[in-house]
Amino acid sequence: MTQRTVNDILTELKSQAIHPFNEEPPPIVINEKDGSPMVLIPAGSFAMGDGLDKESPERTLFLDSYYIGVYAVTNRQYKQFVLATGHRPPCVGARIDSVSIWQGDIYPEEYDDIPVIQINWEDAEAYARWANCQLPSEAQWEKAARGPEGFLYPWGNRWDENNCRNRNNRGESPTASVYAYPEGVSGYGTWNQSGNILEWCSTTTFDQSDSNDEGVYQQERGGCWRYTDHTAFRSSTRSIVVPLALNDFRGFRVVMAVPPH
Repeated sequence: MTQRTVNDILTELKSQAIHPFNEEPPPIVINEKDGSPMVLIPAGSFAMGDGLDKESPERTLFLDSYYIGVYAVTNRQYKQFVLATGHRPPCVGARIDSVSIWQGDIYPEEYDDIPVIQINWEDAEAYARWANCQLPSEAQWEKAARGPEGFLYPWGNRWDENNCRNRNNRGESPTASVYAYPEGVSGYGTWNQSGNILEWCSTTTFDQSDSNDEGVYQQERGGCWRYTDHTAFRSSTRSIVVPLALNDFRGFRVVMAVPPH
C-alpha cells in the first residue's frame, strides 16, 4: 500500500473523530501520543469463548466501553517510542530461521507499516505506558475481534484463509502490512485480529505445574503467519507464553479508557 493510501485512510478516520462537545464518545479517536486510530467498543455483555475446546468455555461477561487500536502497532510507531525513550529496539528471536527486520535502531523504510515483532511482553507494556494506553485484557481483545455479532472469526463464522495472513498465503514476505486483508476486518472495524501476528495481552496466568520456574505466563491472541490450522485463528482461541519470549510472529495493539464527557 502506498503512503498516499495510508494517509487517505487516516484522514477518513480522523474525520470520524470530530464530534460536538458533550455528546457521546466518538466512534473513532486518534491517540495524540503515537497517532494510533482507535475504535470505540461500546459497554455491554458479550459471549466470551465459543465452547469448541476446553480452553475456550463459553460464558457471558460485561465490559465497560473502551477504545482499541484499529491496527497493531507498527515499526514506524515503535521507532518513535525507541527514539523518545531510549528503550531497547526489537531483538532477534530464538528460532534459527527467525525473521529479523531491525538492525540496531533502524530498519528498511518499506517496513514502516508492518507490525513490530521481536518484542517481549515487557517491551509491549512499556510502549503502552508511553502511549498513555494499556495492553488489552483477553476479554477486551476477544470482544473487539468477535464484533457485535460474536462471530467465530472477525469476518464471520466460516474459515477463509484468504481473509488473513497465514502460512498458506504468506508468499515471500512473512508479515503483512497492518492495512492488509480488508476482507478480514471485524464488525467493530479492527484489522488483522486473525492472522499476521499473535498479540500480547495484559492478562497474566500462573501455573507452577511445569518447567517454567516462576510459573508466570502472559496470554496471547490472534493466530499468526506461521500457522496453518484454522482453529488457531478463531477469535476465542487462547494460548500462553512466558513474558520474555521473543519471536518473529508476535506483536501487540493497545487499548485506552474512554475519557469522561
